[in-house]
Amino acid sequence: MMAKTWYPVIDYAACVECGTCSSFCPHGVYDTARTPTPVVTDPQACIDCCHSCGNRCPVGAITYVGDSTGWKPPNGTLEETKEACCSCGCEGAFEKKIVVEYLYLDLQTCDRCIGMDAVLDEAMATLTPALKLYGYEVVYYKIEIKTAELAEQFKLISSPTIRVNGQDICGIVKENSCGCCSEISGTDVNCRVFEYRGERYEVPPRELLAEAILKTIFAKTDDCACGNYQLPDNLKSFFQGKTCKSACSCNGSCC
Repeated sequence: MMAKTWYPVIDYAACVECGTCSSFCPHGVYDTARTPTPVVTDPQACIDCCHSCGNRCPVGAITYVGDSTGWKPPNGTLEETKEACCSCGCEGAFEKKIVVEYLYLDLQTCDRCIGMDAVLDEAMATLTPALKLYGYEVVYYKIEIKTAELAEQFKLISSPTIRVNGQDICGIVKENSCGCCSEISGTDVNCRVFEYRGERYEVPPRELLAEAILKTIFAKTDDCACGNYQLPDNLKSFFQGKTCKSACSCNGSCC
């Protein structure tokens, strides 16, 4: 059950910002938009006596308000702590949790971001009930990448992007010139295009997204947005131009 006097506390001096706790908590306790920095945003959502995130923390940086169970932070490697028991049973549920993230640059001006937002909502409205019938927990986030720092944090390669459990559902990135984002930044910016059944789309059809999401869920590949990352020059130009326009005294009319 939920308990107002039970929730995780982060020792930020010990935390290495691996993102494990906020990425895998199935109860919505953490602000996932701040991942990998763990921020407890809804302590009342925490389950009484649940040590799931603490069991998974590789450096033992998590303790709990109200804990009188005798539990201690494992402070081992992630592989060693994976098998630790959680009283709410959510350790086993991690394997059937699906996190869908929509990463975009702009939902006010960019036709591609706006269009994909609507199509993805439709696809998720269809897929979510079906996946839940199969025992999956589905979490759906929309993350606006407002700055270059956020792009680097989320390792964004191209906009818009959809990830399922950290994997880009479309894999290979293909782009062409985007008039909307070029206008936003005052620079020539390329945004993502999608190929499906021999056709190229700036706003992908719902069928493409549904198929790609399901394929990513069930293929269980190891590809993810990790490894050596550098902000692409295309996005770098976008954010630099956007910052320049917003700082201009003419409100961008001369840029």
